[in-house]
Amino acid sequence: MSGTREAEIAAEAEENLSANAAAKGGDDSIAAGVDAETYTSNQRMPVGGLKLLATVLCIAYTVFHVGAMNGLHDRFTDLVGLPSIDLTEPWRYRLIHVGGGLALGFLLFSSAMFRDGPAGPVSPLRLVAMAPGAALVALAFAQAFQFWAIGPGVAQAAARDAYQWTFGLPLVAGTVWLMVLGWFWPDQRRDRFDIVDLFLALAAITVAFYIIQHAHFLRLRAGTMLAKDADMFAAAAGTLLILEMARRLAGLALVIIASIFVLYAFVGPFLPGILEHRGYTASRFFTYVYTDQGILGPTTAISSTYIILFVTFAAFLQASRVGEYFVNFAFAVAGGARGGPAKVAVFASGLMGMINGTSAGNVVSTGSLTIPLMKRVGYPPQTAASVEAAASSGGQILPPIMGAGAFIMAEITGIPYAEIVVAAIIPALLYFASIYFNVDLAARKYGMVGLPRSELPRFDKLARQAFLFLPIFILIGALFAGYSVIRAGTYGMASAAAVSWLTPYRMGVKQILYAFEIAAKMTLQLVAVCAAAGVIVGVIALTGIGTRFSSMLLGLADQNQGIALFFAMIVSIILGMGMPTTAAYAVAASVIGPGLVHMGIPPLTAHFFIFYYAVMSAITPPVALAAYAGAAIARSDPMKTSVESFRFGLAAFIVPFMFFSSPELLMQGAWFDILHIVISALFGIFLLSSAVQGWFFGLLSWPLRLVLLAAALSMIDGGWFTDGIGLAAGVGVWLIQRRLVDPRVVVRGAD
Repeated sequence: MSGTREAEIAAEAEENLSANAAAKGGDDSIAAGVDAETYTSNQRMPVGGLKLLATVLCIAYTVFHVGAMNGLHDRFTDLVGLPSIDLTEPWRYRLIHVGGGLALGFLLFSSAMFRDGPAGPVSPLRLVAMAPGAALVALAFAQAFQFWAIGPGVAQAAARDAYQWTFGLPLVAGTVWLMVLGWFWPDQRRDRFDIVDLFLALAAITVAFYIIQHAHFLRLRAGTMLAKDADMFAAAAGTLLILEMARRLAGLALVIIASIFVLYAFVGPFLPGILEHRGYTASRFFTYVYTDQGILGPTTAISSTYIILFVTFAAFLQASRVGEYFVNFAFAVAGGARGGPAKVAVFASGLMGMINGTSAGNVVSTGSLTIPLMKRVGYPPQTAASVEAAASSGGQILPPIMGAGAFIMAEITGIPYAEIVVAAIIPALLYFASIYFNVDLAARKYGMVGLPRSELPRFDKLARQAFLFLPIFILIGALFAGYSVIRAGTYGMASAAAVSWLTPYRMGVKQILYAFEIAAKMTLQLVAVCAAAGVIVGVIALTGIGTRFSSMLLGLADQNQGIALFFAMIVSIILGMGMPTTAAYAVAASVIGPGLVHMGIPPLTAHFFIFYYAVMSAITPPVALAAYAGAAIARSDPMKTSVESFRFGLAAFIVPFMFFSSPELLMQGAWFDILHIVISALFGIFLLSSAVQGWFFGLLSWPLRLVLLAAALSMIDGGWFTDGIGLAAGVGVWLIQRRLVDPRVVVRGAD
């Protein structure tokens, strides 16, 4: 992770701390402010009329998606007698999703971090330097508008280089000019839009406008020798804009990986072995990537439906302060226990992380509350940040939403959503049990206490508000009752607004519009990330590197499934480093998923395996975004924090091998077998946590820690014999700690 991105996360955490502190003023709720809107270090805060404009655009963006998914547009046009346009047609809908998201992103997020202190006026020289790029983009937009207004555009019979000088080249040249100017000469005024970014937003709209207008042609000629130069330039400009937005919102890691894949499409003929391919022209490559085989493919399909739907659901919980209730409830239940704030972080961060879809973002929001409280009861800063990072990352594997991972997996594999959610229950239970065991054992080890009961919310008062859990139960109930995901999510939003009327924080029109506004802002990162991941998916599909890589994987593993899974683990973690979960899983599944399935591993097991390690890349050194976000709040060393968060989440690196060898962990098998596996797995997880923390029923020496580690690993298989070995080893260590036997007696008994 670059130093720049670390600084961005630190600044973001600092601002979030300030926002929470301000929001708490006079509120006796310990979680007051946890639902406050947060601002990143490069996010603009427009004022006056510009703020109103930004608000209206964000609301319109979210309302468009929710309305289109629920068919409200057709009902409205029928009611007023207007001609209906099918907004749910895949290309049109996804292009509006990506183009609108990019335009909003350029308006709201700067190309660089804002510096402290007031910013002076923009130099007239910057306006002069911007003029050529702005003029070129304006020319391209005017040409695209003319296509729509008076002509068929670049028809099949048009010359290959038609409109090259009035549309294609101006669009790409102007986009590059403005992007470079923004890098080296950013506008540091945070309270207004940057005129350079206004024209980049116009370029994003131009790309979407052109491709929507020519979609009926592009379905036939994109990715072939029939593609026109104008198609290529529009797709190339769109790809550049996507990568630039991903850089602004997710850091350089994803951009570098995507750029390597793009480069691979052109240098393939010069590479050895399985990497070699015949090579592609720029025209064929870019026009192919900007179709439903790449950018407009599965990743954008998910972000434009399920992700934005559930981000909006999370925004409704935030606007109605139901999320604050969840955190308060966790404090009331566990805040006074041994090491209470850390146990609260396990529950509250897991729940909120399940909904908001990003590990690092959840650390920044809930961690600004839990990390200082963990430090207060005695946890070292590094440990406090590690617990929060591990718990927030675990939210991505917690059903029913799984940070949108369940929906992506359903889209890629074709496995029903309900089956995926049921299969995720036990692995998620084991993961959070592991973190809880680690937290409790650390509290025992260091003699920590909980928060004073006088400082915690009253459980009896919160219990009377348990109806605030209704939105979650309604969402789950609707899904299992057979309603579509979109309908269930919509019901969840409506129920969040409804239950708020039973609290002091009633959601009226203003609060509902606020929820739509923050939903758009929360979605923008995922829009850019999914579109950038689509570039990678498109390259994999075009070059066939996924199939060849899978063949190599099979060859290296020599048909040994265990070895193949080990390689898959390494690849998933490496591909996921620095990338949000959504993109990490989509890319890893495209590269190695087919190979695992071809080896005979069931698709559900193979994709769950990949998904877990893609999620855990957020706490895996050396690039651990969630751990770095926690370190910024705790003021601890980022690398040491990432190592410790890796230790706290160690169970997630073992659980996938457990459900590979014991499918019962994925709810596959008889209920007795499932119960046996769950009990033995929980005991193994407890032994593993004891070995990690060095505390069982007292301090453990290194030899005994190694014995417990071996005992925990022996229970991976789930068989009665290996379970017996693990149980016997655990009992032996307990007897030694109780000084009931001597180690030599245990060894002699083992003989």
